[in-house]
Amino acid sequence: METTDAFLGLECVDCGASADADHVGRCPECGGLFDPSYDYDAIDLERESLESRPFDSMWRYEELLPFAGETVVTTDEGATPLVECPSLAEELGVERVYVKDEGRNPTGTIRDRGQSVAVTAVAESGGTDVALASTGNGGQSAAAYAGRAGLESHVYLPSRSGFSNKAMVNVHGGDMTVVGGRYDDAVGAFEEGLAEHDEWRSVQAFSTPYRHEGEKTTLFEIVEQLEWAVPDAVVYPTGGGVGLVGGAKAATELQTLGLVDDRPSLYAAQAEGCAPVVDAIADGREDTEPVETPDTICGGIEVPDPAAGSWVLEAISETGGGAVATDDQDVLEAGVTVAQHEGLEMTPSAAAAAAGAWELAERGAFDGDETVVLVNTATGNKEADVLRSYLMSQGV
Repeated sequence: METTDAFLGLECVDCGASADADHVGRCPECGGLFDPSYDYDAIDLERESLESRPFDSMWRYEELLPFAGETVVTTDEGATPLVECPSLAEELGVERVYVKDEGRNPTGTIRDRGQSVAVTAVAESGGTDVALASTGNGGQSAAAYAGRAGLESHVYLPSRSGFSNKAMVNVHGGDMTVVGGRYDDAVGAFEEGLAEHDEWRSVQAFSTPYRHEGEKTTLFEIVEQLEWAVPDAVVYPTGGGVGLVGGAKAATELQTLGLVDDRPSLYAAQAEGCAPVVDAIADGREDTEPVETPDTICGGIEVPDPAAGSWVLEAISETGGGAVATDDQDVLEAGVTVAQHEGLEMTPSAAAAAAGAWELAERGAFDGDETVVLVNTATGNKEADVLRSYLMSQGV
């Protein structure tokens, strides 16, 4: 595998054991999760050198990614707009609100960042097939990047996944299995399939160490787009917590390299019907516990048992952030409000970030002079029917 100069390999976040770049799965020593590691002393990266590069894809941060730009599987993911939203700022009572519009990625989702890196790892190691369970967007993205790399893809989706996701998995050439029930049922079916096919390589979040590695570039871009002014808070709609883990790592790396002095507070926004991260923080626990009966319209973040629960909680704690849950009514209303006031389109799951920010404001979490960034993880036209149905229920 052709890796970048500073990339050292994989390191277990629990016991520190190392593994080669093509390792998939948990640590054989302790069962922990792996994280790409780097020799930061070998990285000479300054603001001026970054600013001189075209803002055209996330691979402009090549020094802080595992694979060399000329070898990667890419469709120019990243380099998404950071849109200022003055109406939202006024409603939240803060100085500025921005939406990082990840819906403008190639398949309309932030998942393209992680799948670009994860599929590259499989292709570079000579793999032929990728597989995963997904709530929807990650599966569509995996099928797209596998197709571009000439690999076969095997995607397990719960029956509740949106029509657009299901259709596009097939359009991209993916082998799709729709599983009755919810996300955990799809995970179970995926694990059975993976055990039966030695040639399949998992691109499941945190099974591959590269999904959060790609998504960390979201925060790199946010800080650079703000001309290196670190926002006070970044709110992520949260299911498995890939974005939060990646965001916390990005914040640490920016500080380590001397590019910024501060780090933003990272917040998880969940739906009340499935909020294991919020519950864990409220109970003072160091790990999440499974939600027995998840029930929310926000299927994209309905992950009752996050694989990296303790890591997500650590990311929130070390950045001085928090977690908030709102009900489906508030989430749907937030999605409509963002569309009508700012012209930006969010899926209901992504709109949990906006609803969460409103709830944080009502709780007095902001003093009034903050810069708050909401991460829009997926374009609203993936689930436009859900938002339209909500409007119809309100007599609109």
